[in-house]
Amino acid sequence: MNAIAYRTVEVDGVSVFFREAGKRGQPSLLLLHGFPTSSHMFRDLIPQLADRFHILAPDLPGFGQSGDPKVNSFDSIADTIERFTEIVGFDYFIVYVFDYGAPTGFRLAIRHPERIAGIISQNGNAYVEGLSDGWNPIRAYWEDASPANRDALRTMLTLETTRWQYTHGVSDASVVSPDGYTLDAHYLSRPKADEVQLDLFGDYKSNVALYPAFQDYFRTHQPRFLAVWGRNDPFFLPAGAEAFQRDMRQARVRFLDTGHFALETHATEVAEEIRTVFA
Repeated sequence: MNAIAYRTVEVDGVSVFFREAGKRGQPSLLLLHGFPTSSHMFRDLIPQLADRFHILAPDLPGFGQSGDPKVNSFDSIADTIERFTEIVGFDYFIVYVFDYGAPTGFRLAIRHPERIAGIISQNGNAYVEGLSDGWNPIRAYWEDASPANRDALRTMLTLETTRWQYTHGVSDASVVSPDGYTLDAHYLSRPKADEVQLDLFGDYKSNVALYPAFQDYFRTHQPRFLAVWGRNDPFFLPAGAEAFQRDMRQARVRFLDTGHFALETHATEVAEEIRTVFA
């Protein structure tokens, strides 16, 4: 068994909870989760990699056990995670990005390319063609931030929607543990959590605006890159994974027959891919 420690550190006034496994001196691996989950999503992956990597998996500000972001924006979240890596001594690391973790991790990469040893994107998008029609209600809010359009997004914060995100595109929903989406629903029910998440829905357009900068980073720096993708994701299409190979000649792309939360059903396959690419 590879022990996992559960810690909290203060980062410029924001409390950041994180999971840690492996030993210092091994290659550093930073795991960044997405909406609406937390570092809990990596519970099955971490033990499979801790013999080979020093792993840190923080809860992003506004999620899980971490405090709220200073500002409800992706720039602010990235600022905190960047400072977090400095505090914990992650000077050079591989970053695993999923969903919201992608615009967070890609911001770190374009700010400090010299600190990035490689990137693993698990349904972490950086191309317009990767955005499905599932984004249309959020796009409507980008174009018109009216109270009506904002309130329409509250359905995305319900337990029913969260459960659907976990099970959509999975061939056998009985293999998806209810613990994940139930825990996410608990965190989403915290005071003011809904307003944080609605603000982030609105600010996601800042990530799309940065796609050209992310792509320029890929072309210029050609990082070691693995895209491992649930092909039945209702939000991020396979075209978004394939597009990485347009900008990075050596990018490896692997599709899995599952949905958005690929680690719920294919953690072993993802771990094997990471071991292969980052041996």
